Amino acid sequence: MDTSVPSVARIYDYALGGKDNFQVDREAAQELLQIAPEALLFARENRAFLQRAVRFLAEECGIRQFIDNGSGLPTENNVHQIAQRYQPDSKVVYIDNDPVVLAYGRALLSDDNTTVVCSDLTDPDELLDSEELQGLIDLDEPVAVLYVSVLHCIPDEMEPQRIVSRMLERVPSGSYLLLSHIVADDDAVAAEFTKKMTERTSWGRVRKPEEVTAYFTGLELIEPGLVNVVDWRPDPQAQAWTVGDSPFGEYPADPTGGRKMWELGGIARKP
Repeated sequence: MDTSVPSVARIYDYALGGKDNFQVDREAAQELLQIAPEALLFARENRAFLQRAVRFLAEECGIRQFIDNGSGLPTENNVHQIAQRYQPDSKVVYIDNDPVVLAYGRALLSDDNTTVVCSDLTDPDELLDSEELQGLIDLDEPVAVLYVSVLHCIPDEMEPQRIVSRMLERVPSGSYLLLSHIVADDDAVAAEFTKKMTERTSWGRVRKPEEVTAYFTGLELIEPGLVNVVDWRPDPQAQAWTVGDSPFGEYPADPTGGRKMWELGGIARKP
């Protein structure tokens, strides 16, 4: 582990108000804010979206198996905690290659129905054929495949769409894809944000909404479709983030409007 290089997982942890990050991660986060002030909200909005989406998959779709690709550092209301609230026998495999994520995850998340696997998510076959995953996940039964706020970390040359397509080829009919991705219509902002990220850490790029739509080709999109994550089945009962929760100081006056970048998310079923 090189603590002189920022980690996407630790930047995300910092944005959530976590403490499992280093000065280099906090500095990288502050630099991103200079490009897109709304960036500080991505992690929090995305985490809330993840929780609503997993609840939907477990409670309304009856899904009991989850593969969380690029899971990040453990926090409150992790995937297995939400799923097991509605399907107590739910099994969850968390996938990451960050050493801090692996150390914390294996200490805090692993039990009989949950494990953390060190794997390169760009190789779905290696992951799905691993003994660790097959020890929990039955690939003859429907599974929820999660790529939540991670595919923008994959460079184009690694073909993120091919990665997702191959994963979906290997899971059975009735499985679900849960995905979110940072997008922008403003090419200049997208390029500047991407440049800053790739200067500091391994990353991919901010993509256009239509590029993210392509991940769902051939699948049955669940209402309300592919939308800004804050608009995906919002829960008025959920606790809102407050200014005091932010490690960055005050939020923009209108955090949901006038953005140059946002996170697009949705769920689709494999027919």
